[in-house]
Amino acid sequence: MTADIRAGATTRRPAPTTTERPTPRRGPRPGRFGVHIFLMGVSLAFLAPLLLAVYASLRPYEETAQHGYFSFPRHLSFEYYRRAYTESGMGKYFTNTLLIAVPGVLITLFLASFVAFAVSRLKLRGGLVLLMFFTAGNLLPQQVIVTPLYVLFNKVPLPWWMSDSLTMYDSYWAVIIVNIGFQLGFCVFVLANFMRTLPQEILEAAIVDGAGVWTQFWRITLPLCRPALAALGTLEFTWIYNDFLWALIFISNPDKLPVTSSLNNLRGQFFTDYNLLAAGSVLVALPTILVFLLLQRHFIAGLTLGSTKG
Repeated sequence: MTADIRAGATTRRPAPTTTERPTPRRGPRPGRFGVHIFLMGVSLAFLAPLLLAVYASLRPYEETAQHGYFSFPRHLSFEYYRRAYTESGMGKYFTNTLLIAVPGVLITLFLASFVAFAVSRLKLRGGLVLLMFFTAGNLLPQQVIVTPLYVLFNKVPLPWWMSDSLTMYDSYWAVIIVNIGFQLGFCVFVLANFMRTLPQEILEAAIVDGAGVWTQFWRITLPLCRPALAALGTLEFTWIYNDFLWALIFISNPDKLPVTSSLNNLRGQFFTDYNLLAAGSVLVALPTILVFLLLQRHFIAGLTLGSTKG
């Protein structure tokens, strides 16, 4: 009996439970409503031309000519999309655009990553001057060098398997090289600043383990730059895909022109069906939208990286 009393005395009594007060929910601040309304207005302003083009492409031209583009629809169909694809030969022009845009984006990012790594991680002498040199290339107006490049490309020879004209002119390589030259500076600037944010201790540990320069670049630095490369790849593909000036100047064969030039085939000499032209414009814009949707997660990660600590 005494042992039981002692055992009960030594047992710990449970601590009294305290009721936690629920934290009151704070609603959104009144100032944020104004910011949201402003952002929604800006988004609608940017989407309005695209939505109007989609709306017009689904209606017959006779209906919009009679009732206006902002009238209530009487008949909707995808007939204009079929006509736009077949009458403009858009499939061939899509292939030409991919032959220009895909190598242009890959080569630009590959060369830019090399230069950015050398400038930001290897501590080269004159690295800042080199970075300024690449960045200053974007400040040069494109129209200034149109005539010198036209003369130069007519004199640069290429083998028959690279160009039908045996010169740089009237070949895909002319458009690819010009796009690489103008986009390289921007990519070097972005990647160099991104690589500077990477911890230096990672490369120091790799050097201690015996990693060479190529290993530091290819197996350590480049995988960490995946968000930045995805964001740049999305932007570069959009810019090169939508380019019309360089292809119009350096390509004379109509069968080699990019998809942006196919819209001219939908314009008549005396009459233009703008609903048909709107359908063609929507079809031309679809690949860039698809690329953004596929790389959306990496694109947003590349834009927001460094905005928060930790």
